[in-house]
Amino acid sequence: MAPKKRTTRSSPTTTTTTTPITNAQLKALIAQGVADVLGERDATRSRNGEDHHDSGTGVRRQAPLARECTYSDFMECNPLYFKGTEGVVEVTQWFEKMETVFRISNCTVETQIKFATCTLLGSALTWWNSHVRTVGHDVAYAMTWTNLKKKTTDKYCPRGEIKKLKVEMWNLK
Repeated sequence: MAPKKRTTRSSPTTTTTTTPITNAQLKALIAQGVADVLGERDATRSRNGEDHHDSGTGVRRQAPLARECTYSDFMECNPLYFKGTEGVVEVTQWFEKMETVFRISNCTVETQIKFATCTLLGSALTWWNSHVRTVGHDVAYAMTWTNLKKKTTDKYCPRGEIKKLKVEMWNLK
């Protein structure tokens, strides 16, 4: 079989008219086109839920409010218990761990003393209970963390031991 011959149709001639455009007009058209495309993309992202600040509704959602720390939250962070028998090192470790637990559990200033003093054992608990009886419950638990640290340091860190540790620190340098 012989190959078919191809025929070409003649296409009708179309005429186009061009309007001259300046560079400024061209830049303005491009800028407007880019702005339109970006606006459409942002709207699509919101509708599709790809924007992490809304739920696909296009309405910006609010950041969740921080939940107040409960005693259970505080205890889940495994705070150290303080007996008051080991001196400066024990006190320092207890302070550091308490401050870490306060941050992790979002413990409010108002509950710090109440929660921290629940970790006292033995002679430290006896000392705290004596303080509460002396000044009253409301006054004792209204104390700041800084004041509790000072009172605890005064009670459980003998001056001689503190001086000895300072000398050891200087000798290490």
